Amino acid sequence: MKLLIVEDEPKTGDYLRQGLTEAGFLADLARTGTDGLHLAITGDYDLLILDVMLPGLNGWQLLETLRRSDNALPVLFLTARDQVEDRVKGLELGADDYLVKPFAFSEFLARVRTLLRRGKSSLEPTVLQLADLELDLLRRRVQRGGRRIDLTAKEFALLELLLRRQGEVLPRSLIASQVWDINFDSDSNVIEVAIRRLRAKMDDDFEPKLLRTIRGMGYVLEVSA
Repeated sequence: MKLLIVEDEPKTGDYLRQGLTEAGFLADLARTGTDGLHLAITGDYDLLILDVMLPGLNGWQLLETLRRSDNALPVLFLTARDQVEDRVKGLELGADDYLVKPFAFSEFLARVRTLLRRGKSSLEPTVLQLADLELDLLRRRVQRGGRRIDLTAKEFALLELLLRRQGEVLPRSLIASQVWDINFDSDSNVIEVAIRRLRAKMDDDFEPKLLRTIRGMGYVLEVSA
């Protein structure tokens, strides 16, 4: 699942993005309300994590604009403003939850998962499947043929991308931008190493083989004819 964080405080924003990435999510970070609104409208996100005090548009203005455009993206406010009237204002504008700083990351993560269960995930499948391979988005679990497969956060994100776009040949550049949030460097073998490790866990001991390398083009997850 893909999340958008709009937070102008560098340490907080980077901390949240790193923590969510390590928990297996894809996370983008915007530093201003204006950039955050643009990404929220044009991107395909499952949850918006939003600070109130932002340069450009503040969080309330961003949320109000979003809701006026009939965008129902779930929103979790994160803010140091702990007055009751501030919380009420955010909820009345259409926020789904409100968490006051400072907070424990474990509580933050629990609220994120709760909102994902409540939000777009109720309209979209929470389990991605191909043949006997299953990826549970909410419980962050993978199994094949009924056997549990333990993946790292990056391996989970890589498999999620491949499953969401099964049957498509995904070039290394796309995988690098979507999973590692980096520009593709042809001299790096990070993607090849990750693909090799993922294949060893979810393909080597099973039939049929699902993960294929298309020489000179990229990788595809599919059941071969």
